[in-house]
Order: sequence, then structure tokens, then C-alpha cells
Amino acid sequence: MGNLVSLPKSRDGNYMHMGEKNLEALQTALKELKEKREDVLRRVVTEEDGGLQRLSKVHAWLAQVNDLLEARSTQTKRFGLLGYGRKISKNLEKIKRLISNGVFDVVAGKIHASKVEKKHIQTTVGMDKKVKKAWNSLMEDGPRTLGLHGIGGIGKTTLLAHINNKFLEPSDKFDVVLWVLVSRDFHYKGIQDQILRRLDLDKKWGQETEEERAYEIHKILSGKKFVLLLDDLWSKVDLNKVGVPPVTQQNGSKIVFTTRYKKVCKDMEADAVMEVVRLSIDESWELFQKQLDAFTIRFHPDMALARRVSVLCYGLPLALKVIGQSMNRKMNARAWNLAIHALPLSGHEFYSRPQENILRLLKVSYDNLEDGNVKSCFLYCLLFPQDYDIEANELIEYWICQGFIEDGDTKKGYEIIELLVRMHLLMQGEVKTKVRMHDVVREMALWVATHFGHDEPILCVKSGVWLHEIPENIHLRVVERISLMRNEIKELSCSFLCPKLSTLLLQNNKLVDISGEFFRFMPALVVLNLSNNEGLIGLPEEISNLGSLQYLNLSETGIKSLPVGVKKLRRLINLNLSFTRKLQSSGGITTSFPNLQVLRLFDSGACVDDVLMKELQLLEHLKILTATFDDAVMLESIQGIVRLSSIIQSLCLRNMSAVVVTLNTVALSGLEILSIMNCKVSEIKIDWKNTESDGISPCANPRGFKKLYGVRIRNLEGPRDLTWLLFAQHLMYLVGEESSSIEEIINGEKEMGIENEYPHIVAPFKRFNHLKASEVNEIKRTLHLEVATPFEKVDHLKVSGMNELKTICSKPKDLLPNLREFIVQRCPKMPLSLRNNRRNGWKALE
Repeated sequence: MGNLVSLPKSRDGNYMHMGEKNLEALQTALKELKEKREDVLRRVVTEEDGGLQRLSKVHAWLAQVNDLLEARSTQTKRFGLLGYGRKISKNLEKIKRLISNGVFDVVAGKIHASKVEKKHIQTTVGMDKKVKKAWNSLMEDGPRTLGLHGIGGIGKTTLLAHINNKFLEPSDKFDVVLWVLVSRDFHYKGIQDQILRRLDLDKKWGQETEEERAYEIHKILSGKKFVLLLDDLWSKVDLNKVGVPPVTQQNGSKIVFTTRYKKVCKDMEADAVMEVVRLSIDESWELFQKQLDAFTIRFHPDMALARRVSVLCYGLPLALKVIGQSMNRKMNARAWNLAIHALPLSGHEFYSRPQENILRLLKVSYDNLEDGNVKSCFLYCLLFPQDYDIEANELIEYWICQGFIEDGDTKKGYEIIELLVRMHLLMQGEVKTKVRMHDVVREMALWVATHFGHDEPILCVKSGVWLHEIPENIHLRVVERISLMRNEIKELSCSFLCPKLSTLLLQNNKLVDISGEFFRFMPALVVLNLSNNEGLIGLPEEISNLGSLQYLNLSETGIKSLPVGVKKLRRLINLNLSFTRKLQSSGGITTSFPNLQVLRLFDSGACVDDVLMKELQLLEHLKILTATFDDAVMLESIQGIVRLSSIIQSLCLRNMSAVVVTLNTVALSGLEILSIMNCKVSEIKIDWKNTESDGISPCANPRGFKKLYGVRIRNLEGPRDLTWLLFAQHLMYLVGEESSSIEEIINGEKEMGIENEYPHIVAPFKRFNHLKASEVNEIKRTLHLEVATPFEKVDHLKVSGMNELKTICSKPKDLLPNLREFIVQRCPKMPLSLRNNRRNGWKALE
């Protein structure tokens, strides 16, 4: 009987003995699995930052690993029970299998390109019938190449944009619509890059030849029914050299291009040619009147003069808009007569030299700019490439440093931009914070800058033309502004003797080395932009020779430290070190740059510490600060110094561990962008107490963030919801990625409590228009967007990598009434795969 009882005990003892041996192997395997997961995640993040998307098998493997590691603690508690050894053995086998399966040659691939990208169009008179005519011609059966020709400023690009947007209408006729800007000094690599970017194949394209790019483009497009829209051809483009397959009866593809010259239509072997004609006299008058405000129309001394001016614009929509706006509030006949005398007086005179006379027409608007500094601001926009979207705040900072705007008045800068946009000398960019120049307006500006008062060229603009070195034909003795941005320049080794040079733009090149000789003689240089040169890890000491420098942009470079020579740049007022993650220290800023007005350290390696905090307090002229924090105590400290905290424009919290992180809406009254990355925080708390260093007093009226419009959260551990966002009343976009603890965005109970307690400050999401949620795995069923106020402006919603997500909200039509683009990726329990058009917006969610 005793023997019968002792046998199982002995057997259990054997299991225990085996378990102890396997436990050590299990712990070793777990360590190896964690290291494997970190290696894979590191590769995935790198690829995703480059615009790719993790493969499904990689996503599934990472999910299995996470599930196993989360379950491990629960299983460990059971190891003391009967069957201890068997459980260890089973887990060990599973871990070894995961390690074996975690070998991936490729971890990410391209994201499927949308069929067509919408173009923003300003409505104009007489366009509908032109669109109808061009569309009917293009959509005739069989292959089709349509050439649209007409004088500059006649509306060819607008017409092409209308054609592009007609492909937004639901249809299975075409697979992809490609828009390519060609321009006068085109390079085949530039055309190829635009096509590869639309096909999401541009990530690895750097050193490849035109032939290799052409092969890849041909391979992809040969399997598609495509539409190719080419804007602004000045000469024939060999599409075979680009890699575009010929349009045939078999593929049924279409090509449309715009050009000023009918000869180009012949050279491109267009099947159909359409001239974009000018507006009639009545249409011209209608469009001209739309530019005049009610006051001008009502109190104009002689409307016949105004109509005469509209006639002398010769039916060109651009001229009618530009000149019409420039004549607003001109309330005496003399001003209108002066405009008439400045314009070509007859059609014969106009069409004898049409291109030059278009510039003369547009120059009337430039001449009507009464402030010389505003004219200088306008001409400064020439430094950027054609059709380039310029960041408004960046442009204003250039103007301030150049002395066009006094006292660093950014508000004045925005007023100038609003004026230039209203006068159609600038246009709104694809993003509201950006502006651009119409190509014909740019020609006028270049004509003014190079033909009036200058015997030799004082401007050199060679941007985006694939230069590998600085051109030799620059008139160094007289040149005042040089733009070589968006090229392939790797080294700056020559001596650059430019006594009058005030602006040098070298951003978005391939710079790795700058010799000391390069900076030896530029005594008048005020603006230097070296941003987006990731291979640039240092600056020469001779940068100290730039004694007049006021603006230095080193953002998104590989810079590790600032050379000692920068301490001599005593006139510097604007320093940008954002996204310099390799920067080890920014110490000495106070002693080096005591006149700083703008300091940008967003997502920089130079986090705010005690030393930097003390230096910041000594910068008496500082007006704009962006900063990175990795210490919650330092974050709390700076919020107690309102002079500093109130000028923080962008805030990056990175690698921070804390129980509570407090964000004070009064202290951070100027905050616009908030980024939280790789943080372990149990709670994010919103406060509005007046936190001065000498004490804390409650604010009379609780308030939310006045200016916060963008929040990005990545790899945040701790909070289960983001209900605190209700205090960001003006929030426009939210990006949440790889934050495993977040279960819902807005918690219903917390929302009700906040609204009941603070009804006067919570009116959320009135401006909110963009939401992206990715790898937020704890959101099980729904995003919980069940807020009382609808997301009236949300037109873009993207969710990806959320295994358990089943719905977005219970009443999508009510909460997302204007949703136009809804993208779902790697959410297996959602009833959708991908929705990408207006009709499948909220209706697709029901």
C-alpha cells in the first residue's frame, strides 16, 4: 500500500527534477525571444518611418509573442502545482517555435496606393463647358492621348485638376491616376520619382539609374489600366525613357498633358488636341467683379473704367483675378486710368508678344503693393521651386531675419501672407499652413527681380534640378540670394567668395561634409538652411566667420554637437535643432546666442535638464520655444516659469517614466503640438492652476488649451483612455500608435463628469478632422467615439493593426457625418478591408 502511494510521488519528483532543468532553459529561451522581438520591432519601426507597412505575417508573429509574454506571469504561478514540469516543457517548445518562426528577410512592404489623389481647385467662370469638352474627348473608346494647349494663365492646370477629380467618382474603369508636374527644366529622374512616389515605390530609390527606375515603372504600369496627367510640358517628353508603357487598344489607358505650345502636342503624337480658349468679354467682366468687394462696387466713381480694365486682361482668368484684387478699394478714377495705361492697349499689341505681355499684366498687381517691404516679401518666395508648398511660419521667419518685418512681429507676417493670397500673388497650398506661387506669377516675379535695376543677376535659383555640385556660373561678386535646395550635393569644399550673399538655402541635399574654406568669406550672410541633410554630422569651426548670421537651421541632420566657432555668432536670433536626435548637448546657448528669439529643440537629443533650464531663463528675447523632456520633474518645473512655458509652441515627451504627468493649460497657453513617445505614465492629468514659481493660486475660470491642434502618441504605456483630450477644444488631428494599454479614446463616464463640472470649457472636436489609430491593441470592440458632440469636420479616418476592433462607433452617420476617406488595414474582425472614396464614407461603417 505504501509502495503504491510512493510511486506517484517519485514520478512527481522526476517531473520536478526535469522541471528545474527545463526552467533554466525556459528563462534562456524567453530572453532570446525578447531580444528577437526587439530586433524585429526595431526593423519594423525603421521601415514604417520610411512609409512602408509591416507584413501580415510579421504582425501576426509579434502578436503571438506579446500574447505569450503577457500570459507568462499567470502561468508561472501554476508551476508549483502537479504537472509543473509538463507545463514548462510545453512552454519551452512554444517559445522555441516562435524563435524559429521569427526569422524574416523582409518585414514590411509598400502600402497600396489610392487610385486618385484629390486636387484642391478654386472655382472659376466658364470652366464647366471646357471640362465637359475635354472629358468627352478623353473618354472616347480606345487608347487616347489628349493635348491641352493655351497661353500661360489661361487655366490649363485648373482644367487638368478638374479632369483629375472626375476620376474620384466611383468607377472600375481605371486602376490608378498619376499626376506629374514636368516644368521647363525637367529631369527624367524627377518625373520618375513622382510616379514612383504615387505607386509607393520610392523608399529605396536613390542611386539607381534612369534605366533601372524606368524598368520598375514599366513593370508596374504594364499590369494596370492607368491615366497619366502631365502638367506644364515645354518640350517633348520621351515617355518610353520614363518607363510609361504606350497606350494601346489592349490596355485602354489614357494620357493628358498641358502645354503652352501647339507644336508640343504634335511632338507628343496626341490623338486629340484642344485649345484652352480665353474667356469672353462678359465672362471676363463676371470674374473681374467677383474679385471686387461690395464697397468698391457700390462706391466706384466710374464702373465703365473698371469694365475697361477687365477687357484689357484679354480673357485670362489669372490676370482677371490678380488685377481685380489689386484694384480693390481704389476709389478714384486716376488710379483706374493709371492701370489702363499700364496694360497693353490693343489685342494686336498683346498677341504680338503674348508671354511678355502676360507678365506686364500681372506686374500691375505687384506695382499696386504700396509697401516696399511687402514687395520684398513677395519676391523672396522666388527662392523655392515651382509648385513647391512653402511653410508659412518658415517664410515669415526668413522675412524677419532679412529685416522685411520689424521687431520679430509674426502677426505682421501672417497679415502679409493673407494679403498676397487675397491678391492671388500667392495661393493656398495643399495644406492650410502652406502657400505656393502660380507658375506664371513666379515668372512675373523672376522677371521683376532680374530685369529691373540690376545689370547682373543677384539671384541664383537652381532648386530641384539634380545638381551634384555647386554650379560654376554663379556671379559670386554680386549675388545676394542662392537657393540650391532639393539637389544631390554631397560636399561643399570650394572657397565661396560672396561679399553680398544674404541667403543660402541648401536643405534637402545629400551633404556629408562642409570644408572650412566654404564659409571663409560670406560676411553678409543672414540666412543659412542646412536642414534635411541626414549625413551631415558636424560643422567646421570656420562657421565663426558668419558674423552677420541671424537664422541657422540644422533640423533633421546628423549633427552631434555644435562647434566652438558658433559662439561667435552673436547676432543669431533663430536656431532650429529639431529632430537632431544624435545631438548630445546644447549647453552654452546663453553665452553663445544671447539674442535668440526662436529656439527649436523638438524631438532633439538635447532634452531640457537643469543646465539648459537655467540657460533658457537667461534668454531675455526668446519668443518661441519648442522643447523635448524626458523627466517629469523638469516638465513640472518649467510650467512654474510662465515666461518660458507660455512660449512653448511644440512639446515632445520622450522616454519618460512617471506615475502622473501634469499638463497645465494656463502655463502652456501657447502649446500647438504635443508628442508623447516611448513613455510609461499611469495618468495624464490636466490642470489650470496659475503656477508661478512663488506659489500656486487657483485660476478664476478653468480653461482648456487655447491653441493645441495636434497630438501624436506612440508607444505610451499606462493610461486606459485619452479623455483628457476633451480639454483640447481646438484639436484638429490625433495619431495614436503602438500604445497597448489604451482601451478607448474617450471614456463615456469621464466625459459626462467633465461636461457636468465644466460645461463652459468643454466644446470638443469642432475643428477635428483627422484620426489615425494603429497598433492600439487593447481597443477590443470599438473606438468609443460616443461623444455628445459630432465630429463634424472629420473627413479622414485610418485604423490599422487592431486585431479585436469590430466597429468604430454605434451611430457613424450622426457622429461622423462628413467622413469621406476611411482606411482599414490589418483589422481582421472589421467587416471592411479598405474604403477610399466619398460614397463609402460613413455609409461603409453602418
